[in-house]
Amino acid sequence: MRERVAMFGGTFNPIHRGHVTVARAVVERLDLSRLVLMPSAGPPHKSSEELAPAEDRLAMCRLAAAEDSHLAVSDLELRRPPPSYTVDTLAELHREHPAAELLLVIGADMLRDFHLWRRFDEIARRARLITLPRPGVTIGPLAELRRALGDAAAEQILRDVQDTPLVDISSTEIRRRLAAGRPVDDLVSEAVARYIVEHGLYR
Repeated sequence: MRERVAMFGGTFNPIHRGHVTVARAVVERLDLSRLVLMPSAGPPHKSSEELAPAEDRLAMCRLAAAEDSHLAVSDLELRRPPPSYTVDTLAELHREHPAAELLLVIGADMLRDFHLWRRFDEIARRARLITLPRPGVTIGPLAELRRALGDAAAEQILRDVQDTPLVDISSTEIRRRLAAGRPVDDLVSEAVARYIVEHGLYR
């Protein structure tokens, strides 16, 4: 059977139980060889004002991934100067796994703006798009993607919207709690919570 490797990118600022829950669900549903958590160095669409240092976000991802042998963590994007573009990351992943089928895991909110991503058509050629539902987010007909990629490609993208758990956890809310001195043990793993405290993050 051909190896299947999925990339799940994000700032992971910090990584929380919701990220891990949906990652595990995707691995199980799609029978993946591996799901790679890919913390971003400097996403072009987000402010870096509240972004924890890259080495801390990478360390927290490794702590969270240690709980599941199917989860891996890559520092590929962190080794490149920002901004980070998914199309470049997928090209490097292809070089690392030339025989594997590549999948790209994104949230439903990101899919709605996918046609605005840098060289999105190349991304769609390189990887199968796996979309995760988000609370309160309606995907819609993907009119822009239909015009750019064609109806067949858009229909395949819609078929790959996964019925994964709707976990309503926000990294923003976690940072707010921490800034207010409130506990976050129910939102992040024990190891990640301990790391945040020990390194004085988000205070």
